[in-house]
This record gives sequence, C-alpha cells and structure tokens, in this order.
Amino acid sequence: MTTVYTGFPARGLRARARALGPPLAVAAGAGIGCVAIWLGDPTTPGGPLPICPTKTLLGIACPGCGGLRMTYSLLHGDIPAALHYNALSFVVILLFVWSTTAWAVGRLRGRAVDSWLHWRWTPISFGVAFVVWFVIRNLPFAPFTSLYV
Repeated sequence: MTTVYTGFPARGLRARARALGPPLAVAAGAGIGCVAIWLGDPTTPGGPLPICPTKTLLGIACPGCGGLRMTYSLLHGDIPAALHYNALSFVVILLFVWSTTAWAVGRLRGRAVDSWLHWRWTPISFGVAFVVWFVIRNLPFAPFTSLYV
C-alpha cells in the first residue's frame, strides 16, 4: 500500500485516476443519494423516503429533521425553501463539498490541503452548533416556532 500524501504531485493519467478514485467514489455515492431524494420527493407526504424516527416517536425535531426536504429543495434550486427546512444541514452540505474538494486537490498535489476539518475548534463548534440548533428549533414560542418543520 502506498502513502497518499507523498509530497509529490500525481503525474500521469493512471496516477491521477488512482489519486482521485476515493473522492470520486464519495461524490458518486452522494450523487446516488441525490437521485434517490429527487425521485422520492420527500416534500410529498406518504412517499417512499423514511420520516424522522425522532419526530415520529418523540414529537420533537432533531437537528437533521427536514434534511431530505432541504436537499430536495436545494436540488431544485430553491435556496429559501432549503434554508427553511434545515439551515444547519444546508451549511453541512457546503462544508462537505469544501472538504471533499480539498481532499481531492490534496491527493492530486501529494500533500494535504487545509480545510475546515483541520481547524482546532471544529469539533467543539460543530457540537455546539448541533446542540443549539436542536434546542432553538424545538422552542414552543415565536420566532422559534417557524423553525419547526
């Protein structure tokens, strides 16, 4: 097994294909998920896509509730609806694209490329954002009631 970050850029078609294989596999998986969401249309009740078990069993919106509808709206170019369904998941998708791109570029360059994943406060910030989002979208008074989907 060879080291990914050798310090030397990937040269030649085979080396570039080998370097881009894992990031392209992740992108392909995300693409398949997007096709399933597009075809499943989570905005229509009673569709083939699952509903949130937390919302079904406990009656509260978890941090991921509305994520499928957010992705569906995003795929259709409706940014305001995507932000309404789940603003935090919208940001997570942007961060996922950024980190996957940095990963692919790093593999091509032969050295790691810094992204948000390398910041010191990322784990704490991510955890705090999820807890705060979970709490405020379940508060039973205005203006927070508009965040419940």
